[in-house]
Amino acid sequence: MVETIIPIKGAVKFQLTLDPTVWIFDDRKLDLTTYFVTEKATEDNEKYLREMGAHWSREIMEGAVFPPTLKTERKFDRKGMLTGTFGIEIKPFLNNAEISADAKEVVFECANDEEHAFPIEEAQNFILKFSQDGKPLSEDGPVYVLFADGSNLENPIKFVRSIRIQ
Repeated sequence: MVETIIPIKGAVKFQLTLDPTVWIFDDRKLDLTTYFVTEKATEDNEKYLREMGAHWSREIMEGAVFPPTLKTERKFDRKGMLTGTFGIEIKPFLNNAEISADAKEVVFECANDEEHAFPIEEAQNFILKFSQDGKPLSEDGPVYVLFADGSNLENPIKFVRSIRIQ
Protein backbone atom coordinates (compact mmCIF):
# COMPACT_ATOMS: atom_id res chain seq x y z
CA MET A 1 0.00 0.00 0.00
CA VAL A 2 1.38 3.40 -0.95
CA GLU A 3 1.32 6.47 1.25
CA THR A 4 -1.68 8.56 0.24
CA ILE A 5 -0.61 11.93 1.67
CA ILE A 6 1.39 14.20 -0.65
CA PRO A 7 3.19 17.19 0.89
CA ILE A 8 3.77 20.45 -0.97
CA LYS A 9 7.05 21.78 0.40
CA GLY A 10 10.00 23.98 -0.40
CA ALA A 11 9.78 27.64 -1.46
CA VAL A 12 6.22 28.17 -0.24
CA LYS A 13 4.70 30.29 2.50
CA PHE A 14 2.46 27.44 3.65
CA GLN A 15 3.49 23.80 3.49
CA LEU A 16 0.38 21.82 2.60
CA THR A 17 -0.50 18.15 2.68
CA LEU A 18 -2.78 16.81 -0.04
CA ASP A 19 -5.07 13.84 0.59
CA PRO A 20 -6.35 12.51 -2.77
CA THR A 21 -8.71 10.05 -1.04
CA VAL A 22 -11.15 12.89 -0.25
CA TRP A 23 -11.13 14.53 -3.69
CA ILE A 24 -13.92 12.26 -4.91
CA PHE A 25 -16.29 14.56 -2.97
CA ASP A 26 -14.68 17.77 -4.28
CA ASP A 27 -16.80 19.85 -6.68
CA ARG A 28 -13.64 20.77 -8.60
CA LYS A 29 -12.95 17.20 -9.71
CA LEU A 30 -12.73 16.59 -13.45
CA ASP A 31 -14.21 13.64 -15.33
CA LEU A 32 -11.14 12.43 -17.21
CA THR A 33 -13.17 10.19 -19.52
CA THR A 34 -14.38 13.32 -21.29
CA TYR A 35 -11.99 16.09 -20.20
CA PHE A 36 -9.37 15.70 -22.93
CA VAL A 37 -11.81 14.94 -25.75
CA THR A 38 -14.17 17.90 -25.31
CA GLU A 39 -13.20 21.45 -26.17
CA LYS A 40 -12.51 23.60 -23.16
CA ALA A 41 -14.54 26.78 -23.13
CA THR A 42 -12.23 29.73 -22.69
CA GLU A 43 -13.79 32.31 -20.46
CA ASP A 44 -13.87 35.81 -21.83
CA ASN A 45 -12.41 37.95 -19.04
CA GLU A 46 -14.33 41.08 -19.98
CA LYS A 47 -17.64 39.19 -20.04
CA TYR A 48 -16.83 37.67 -16.65
CA LEU A 49 -16.11 41.10 -15.15
CA ARG A 50 -19.37 42.51 -16.58
CA GLU A 51 -21.40 39.63 -15.15
CA MET A 52 -19.73 39.89 -11.75
CA GLY A 53 -20.35 43.65 -11.72
CA ALA A 54 -24.03 43.09 -12.48
CA HIS A 55 -24.25 40.44 -9.76
CA TRP A 56 -22.57 42.76 -7.25
CA SER A 57 -24.92 45.62 -8.14
CA ARG A 58 -27.96 43.36 -7.79
CA GLU A 59 -26.82 42.18 -4.35
CA ILE A 60 -26.39 45.76 -3.20
CA MET A 61 -29.83 46.76 -4.48
CA GLU A 62 -31.83 43.62 -3.65
CA GLY A 63 -29.81 41.89 -0.94
CA ALA A 64 -27.81 38.70 -1.00
CA VAL A 65 -29.26 35.34 -1.96
CA PHE A 66 -29.25 32.84 0.88
CA PRO A 67 -27.42 29.52 0.51
CA PRO A 68 -29.38 26.52 -0.73
CA THR A 69 -31.42 24.43 1.66
CA LEU A 70 -30.98 20.71 2.06
CA LYS A 71 -33.78 20.16 -0.47
CA THR A 72 -32.03 22.13 -3.23
CA GLU A 73 -28.44 21.13 -2.44
CA ARG A 74 -26.47 19.45 -5.21
CA LYS A 75 -26.62 15.67 -4.93
CA PHE A 76 -23.62 13.43 -5.52
CA ASP A 77 -23.76 10.97 -8.40
CA ARG A 78 -22.97 7.84 -6.39
CA LYS A 79 -22.81 5.53 -9.41
CA GLY A 80 -20.48 7.92 -11.21
CA MET A 81 -18.24 8.14 -8.15
CA LEU A 82 -18.02 4.33 -7.99
CA THR A 83 -17.15 3.86 -11.67
CA GLY A 84 -15.59 7.15 -12.83
CA THR A 85 -12.04 8.21 -13.68
CA PHE A 86 -11.25 11.53 -12.05
CA GLY A 87 -8.56 14.15 -11.65
CA ILE A 88 -8.21 17.60 -10.15
CA GLU A 89 -6.26 20.66 -11.25
CA ILE A 90 -3.10 21.34 -9.24
CA LYS A 91 -3.35 25.14 -9.58
CA PRO A 92 -5.59 25.83 -6.53
CA PHE A 93 -3.25 23.86 -4.28
CA LEU A 94 -0.18 25.70 -5.53
CA ASN A 95 -1.99 29.03 -5.09
CA ASN A 96 -2.98 28.13 -1.51
CA ALA A 97 0.63 27.20 -0.70
CA GLU A 98 1.66 30.71 -1.85
CA ILE A 99 4.78 30.05 -3.90
CA SER A 100 7.73 32.35 -3.19
CA ALA A 101 8.37 35.03 -5.80
CA ASP A 102 11.90 33.75 -6.46
CA ALA A 103 10.84 30.12 -7.05
CA LYS A 104 11.26 28.81 -10.60
CA GLU A 105 10.25 25.13 -10.66
CA VAL A 106 7.77 22.56 -9.45
CA VAL A 107 9.47 19.22 -8.83
CA PHE A 108 7.47 16.01 -8.53
CA GLU A 109 9.44 13.65 -6.28
CA CYS A 110 8.62 10.04 -7.09
CA ALA A 111 9.54 6.60 -5.79
CA ASN A 112 13.02 5.27 -6.62
CA ASP A 113 14.42 8.82 -6.19
CA GLU A 114 13.04 9.94 -9.57
CA GLU A 115 12.35 13.64 -9.98
CA HIS A 116 10.45 15.48 -12.70
CA ALA A 117 10.95 19.27 -12.78
CA PHE A 118 8.81 21.78 -14.68
CA PRO A 119 8.58 25.58 -14.82
CA ILE A 120 5.93 26.88 -12.41
CA GLU A 121 3.86 28.44 -15.22
CA GLU A 122 3.62 25.08 -17.00
CA ALA A 123 3.04 22.96 -13.88
CA GLN A 124 0.14 25.13 -12.71
CA ASN A 125 -1.92 23.71 -15.57
CA PHE A 126 -1.25 20.06 -14.71
CA ILE A 127 -3.95 17.68 -13.53
CA LEU A 128 -3.56 15.20 -10.69
CA LYS A 129 -5.38 11.99 -11.61
CA PHE A 130 -6.53 10.25 -8.44
CA SER A 131 -9.06 7.64 -9.55
CA GLN A 132 -9.37 5.02 -12.31
CA ASP A 133 -12.74 3.31 -12.85
CA GLY A 134 -13.91 4.31 -9.37
CA LYS A 135 -10.82 2.96 -7.61
CA PRO A 136 -7.98 4.93 -6.00
CA LEU A 137 -4.56 4.59 -7.63
CA SER A 138 -3.21 2.42 -4.83
CA GLU A 139 -0.60 0.39 -6.75
CA ASP A 140 1.40 3.16 -8.44
CA GLY A 141 -0.23 6.31 -7.09
CA PRO A 142 -1.61 7.95 -5.07
CA VAL A 143 -1.80 10.34 -8.05
CA TYR A 144 -0.64 10.50 -11.65
CA VAL A 145 0.53 13.81 -13.07
CA LEU A 146 -1.11 14.60 -16.41
CA PHE A 147 -0.05 17.44 -18.70
CA ALA A 148 -2.70 20.06 -19.48
CA ASP A 149 -2.98 18.93 -23.11
CA GLY A 150 -3.27 15.24 -22.20
CA SER A 151 -0.17 14.37 -24.23
CA ASN A 152 1.10 12.02 -21.51
CA LEU A 153 -2.25 10.35 -20.88
CA GLU A 154 -0.85 6.94 -21.84
CA ASN A 155 2.41 7.48 -19.94
CA PRO A 156 1.74 9.76 -16.91
CA ILE A 157 4.16 10.57 -14.11
CA LYS A 158 3.43 7.94 -11.44
CA PHE A 159 4.50 7.11 -7.88
CA VAL A 160 4.37 10.79 -6.78
CA ARG A 161 5.48 11.07 -3.15
CA SER A 162 5.80 14.85 -2.75
CA ILE A 163 5.75 18.16 -4.63
CA ARG A 164 8.72 20.44 -4.05
CA ILE A 165 8.82 24.08 -5.09
CA GLN A 166 12.30 25.48 -5.75
